[in-house]
Amino acid sequence: MFVIKCPWCGDRDQTEFTCHGEAHILRPEKPEAETESDWGGYIFYRKNTKGDHLERWVHSHGCRKWFNAKRNTVTDIIEVTYKPGETCPSPASNDEGGK
Repeated sequence: MFVIKCPWCGDRDQTEFTCHGEAHILRPEKPEAETESDWGGYIFYRKNTKGDHLERWVHSHGCRKWFNAKRNTVTDIIEVTYKPGETCPSPASNDEGGK
């Protein structure tokens, strides 16, 4: 087990959180103009990165707020967490970052 830093609550045990996949997926601006193939790509296809990956998380057993995290998929270390709408900061600006 490890600790994750919630941007609102601070350090908490990983069991309080749930990962919901890749972060920064933008919904098509004109959905009516999309083909079925484009919609399939939007809904089903995601990166399967080996190494640093930006993900969406929710503090499901805490404040219930969403946030983003930069996690290394090889080491399973969360380097940094940040609020939705913010750009990914450097790991040094988030203290321990949830290691």
